[in-house]
Amino acid sequence: MSVQNIRNIALAGQAGAGKTTLIERLLVESGTIPKMGELQRGTMHCDHDPQSRKLQYSIDTSPTHFDFKDHRVNLIDAPGTPDFIGRYISILPAVETVMLVVDGAEGPGITTVKHSKYAEQRRKCRLIVINKIDADANLQDTLEQLRDQFGTEALPINLPSEDGKSVVDCFFKPDYDQATLFDSVTAAHDALVDQVVEVDEELMELYLEQGEELNPEQLHDAFEQALRSQHLIPVCFASAETGTGIDLLMRVLTELMPTPAEGNPPLFYNKDEPIEISHTQDGHTIGHVFKVVVDPFMGRLAYVRLYQGIMTPDSQLYIGDARKPFKVSHLYQVQGKERHEVDKVVAGDICAIAKVDELEFNAVLHDSHDEDDIRLKSLEIPPPMYSLAVQPTRRGDEQKLSESLKKIMAEDPSLDIKHRANLNETLFTGIGEMHLQIALEKMHEQYNVEVKTDTPSIDYRETIMKPAEGHHRHKKQTGGAGQFGEVFLRIRPLPRGEGFNFVNKIVGGVIPGQFIPAVEKGVQQILTEGAIAGFPMQDIEVEVYDGKYHAVDSKEIAFVAAARKAFLDAVKNAKPIILEPVVNVEVSAPSAAMGDITADMAGHRGVISDTQPDGRDRIVIQCKAPLSEMSDYLQR
Repeated sequence: MSVQNIRNIALAGQAGAGKTTLIERLLVESGTIPKMGELQRGTMHCDHDPQSRKLQYSIDTSPTHFDFKDHRVNLIDAPGTPDFIGRYISILPAVETVMLVVDGAEGPGITTVKHSKYAEQRRKCRLIVINKIDADANLQDTLEQLRDQFGTEALPINLPSEDGKSVVDCFFKPDYDQATLFDSVTAAHDALVDQVVEVDEELMELYLEQGEELNPEQLHDAFEQALRSQHLIPVCFASAETGTGIDLLMRVLTELMPTPAEGNPPLFYNKDEPIEISHTQDGHTIGHVFKVVVDPFMGRLAYVRLYQGIMTPDSQLYIGDARKPFKVSHLYQVQGKERHEVDKVVAGDICAIAKVDELEFNAVLHDSHDEDDIRLKSLEIPPPMYSLAVQPTRRGDEQKLSESLKKIMAEDPSLDIKHRANLNETLFTGIGEMHLQIALEKMHEQYNVEVKTDTPSIDYRETIMKPAEGHHRHKKQTGGAGQFGEVFLRIRPLPRGEGFNFVNKIVGGVIPGQFIPAVEKGVQQILTEGAIAGFPMQDIEVEVYDGKYHAVDSKEIAFVAAARKAFLDAVKNAKPIILEPVVNVEVSAPSAAMGDITADMAGHRGVISDTQPDGRDRIVIQCKAPLSEMSDYLQR
């Protein structure tokens, strides 16, 4: 199949908008599957994993495809729950277009707006589908909400009919006399054409000066350019449940959405220099892993978007700058939970490679050492914010827990694991509570690992507020060789973030040079253990300026002990305090909610530092608050 006949599209938007049902309808109307699945029965084509079926909404990305009039349309269903936004962002490199699905009755939610912003940042073309037009909804009001959120470039390409049971084409073959639920076909068509010709001066001149009616073929190239430059966001009305408007939507997807060669070029770099990918089958093979699944039966399955060249089951490919290639033994086209083995994949298409353990998310695959340094621009996945302290319920399962966590993290780039040695805690961190709950449930069901979870300990610190001096003489005599060491210290506070500084001011050899590291070692031990409450100490300068030694009894252990007690003696007089972690908090919300948010933040000991307008009728509130008050703030 030619790259000109391929379309790659991600479906995004608020949970409950009907993305998965819309894919189901597209698959049925194209003849790919015989009938619609049912959400309540867990038979939806894309929600095939056990957790999605149980919850009855998508929690993971799911690639599928359909063929329509010699075109291959690859669709990737993305979860609409905010906790899984990292999974949505991870699939953006695989597509040229993001289809934002909006509930006709509910309008665009905050997740839809976020999904749109991430698509815009990655220079993806956008299409909006207003779904559920057969429901009791004010569709004109919904369209106005979209234009408030996304600007005047959001223009309808069809309109609901007067009775709301069909849609009226406003672009391909507009019937200017047909009645619509609101607006008119003429006004919608003229607004679309006016918006499109603005990006092409010659076309605008033809349209304005000669007054010629422009057909879709004449508008095609300018339409693509308007999509790429974010100058146009087409809006389609449809109903996934009844099939209303689906035939026109399929035509929009195959005739107006960009091919892999027409979309904005992928953001590849070679040694930090941007490069262009040809999207031809003749060049070197270049692909990108955008999703990894660790299947208990098939092993590791890597989903790959092929940008250039071809891939076959005999291909020898390198991963990044690896010196040794691997052989592609099993190559699949994915259709929901089904995988069909194929003998070739061409540039622009999406496939899956099985049983190659070295393949990881974001890996670049190629067949020549000329591409060893090629990398894709880093994805701006939100940092994980919500943590749980985890430990196995059964003794001896520590290794099993570690291995299962690594497998779970291989599938989801927005999860993180960290061990805090000073608190003896293993922190499992994700976007939110549900994100971690789903991961832990999967770990239990798939890998038979049970864990206990707890709220993470707050990582407090200790420091001092003023300079002080300390002294201790360590003397021990128990028969035979004894121990002797005497240390005089000065300490002073350092600016926040400076850490620890040790200064040796010994002169005259009152403490021989070989014992100075022992003095520092004693101080470091107290820095780790804490002096007043058992928390690590920071931002302190320690100066050793005097001391005594004994030619026979002085040993390293004696000066370690003397330094520990001298440091504790100094801290006692230096006004020691406990530092509480404070985090920067940014809250984006409707402007009308500003008073409630600032009051709630004040109740969490937060201090507002700045407020800024954020586009249309929204505000961003910047503040600082103690971490102990924010650990569960996202879940309120």
